[in-house]
Amino acid sequence: MVEITYHKEGDYFIPDLYLEKEDYKNDYIIGKYGHLRLEYLKKHKKAEYTIMFMNKTLRKHIVETDRQAKKRFEILMKQMLERNPINENLKNTDSLKWTGIMNNYKHLVEETIYKELIYV
Repeated sequence: MVEITYHKEGDYFIPDLYLEKEDYKNDYIIGKYGHLRLEYLKKHKKAEYTIMFMNKTLRKHIVETDRQAKKRFEILMKQMLERNPINENLKNTDSLKWTGIMNNYKHLVEETIYKELIYV
C-alpha cells in the first residue's frame, strides 16, 4: 500500500501528490502548432487527452505534431511560391503589396495545416 505524505499550510494538511514527468525531448520547445493541438485536445477530445496524459504519451504527441506542422509549413510555402511566384522587385517598390501577398500565402498554408494536423 502506498503511503501518502502531507505538508502543513496554515491550518490545513495538503497531500504531497506529484505526477511523473515525461522525458520525451525535454530540450524541444513546443511552438505554436503544438500548443494549438494541446488546447484542441483539452477542449474537444477530453477522453483522448486524458488517455495520452495517463499513458505519458501526451508530450510525444504534441512535439511530433509541432514538428510535422513546421515541416509541412515549409513545404507548402515553398510550393505556393513556386506555383505563384512573386517578383522580388515588388518588395522594394511596393512593400505593402508584397507583405499582403505573403501574408495571404501564409494564411492559406496555415489553414491547410490546421485541417490536416491540428483540428483532427
